[in-house]
Amino acid sequence: MKSEEIRKQLQKLLTNFEQELKSDNFRNKVLSLVPCFHHLRDLGKSLIPSIIARSARDRILHYFKKYPAVIISGDELLVVSGIQEYARRVRELKVQFGWSIVSGLTAKQMAEENEFPLPNIDVTSMGPSDYVLLSSEQDREAAHRWNLTNEITRENIAVREKILKYLRKNVGQKVTGEELKYLAKDRSEWARRVRELRTEW
Repeated sequence: MKSEEIRKQLQKLLTNFEQELKSDNFRNKVLSLVPCFHHLRDLGKSLIPSIIARSARDRILHYFKKYPAVIISGDELLVVSGIQEYARRVRELKVQFGWSIVSGLTAKQMAEENEFPLPNIDVTSMGPSDYVLLSSEQDREAAHRWNLTNEITRENIAVREKILKYLRKNVGQKVTGEELKYLAKDRSEWARRVRELRTEW
């Protein structure tokens, strides 16, 4: 269905809801808003034609590639993806498909280590649900490293040992902060452990 058709249907539903507001039946009000919610979600999905991107993950990637090196909020991804679980799809794009997308938290940690590559972006303005695509080039070896990361993550060794083992397995290869953060199970100490490896080993 085209965006304009969905918009008209949504407008009709909202117009009808004006009568529901005069009612004392709270549940009827809620039930009347349910189709509005679905139409609004469909309207967001329709902004990217299915011929370009069919799945939620594809729509998210298309949006990131259209605006590389720009801070993208989670609310934007919620709209274009049409799903509540957009953050899971972002993680899949990062760790399984090799797209260099970082969250606001990781961007700040990278900046603290002077490793954030986009000087024009103020990472201090980024929230936990903000993201940025650092590069429009896909890392084709990401899937292999993702499997390796999962193997090392399950090992019963310290975070620093996991990071060191991972780096040794990827000598001469580009390794992102997101990968190391995932390896450390999202603990904020990963950056400090990398610094220790640089200075003490």
